[in-house]
Amino acid sequence: MVYEMRVYTLQPGKVPEFQALIEKEALPVISKYSKLVGWWSTEVGPLNEVVHIWAYEDMNHRARARQAQGEDPQLQAFRPKAQAMIVSQYNKIMTPANFSPLK
Repeated sequence: MVYEMRVYTLQPGKVPEFQALIEKEALPVISKYSKLVGWWSTEVGPLNEVVHIWAYEDMNHRARARQAQGEDPQLQAFRPKAQAMIVSQYNKIMTPANFSPLK
């Protein structure tokens, strides 16, 4: 398994609106291609951030899922709404240690 951690910094005060948009418009579609491990918003440290982790069988699975998401008409319609609230973003691909409860 590989895990992708995505961190989005949002415009101040937009976390609730962004999360509602994700839950309503994006998550039902993205979940067809990728498995959500967890979703968080920051309370201490950098504010106005959301962090989400997605699980994939391997990098090929991730590439196929990302390709399918990019071609999905529902997600194409969703993206401009979300991008209007995002100030910056970054992601990391992580592999679990042998002793990790998530494999």
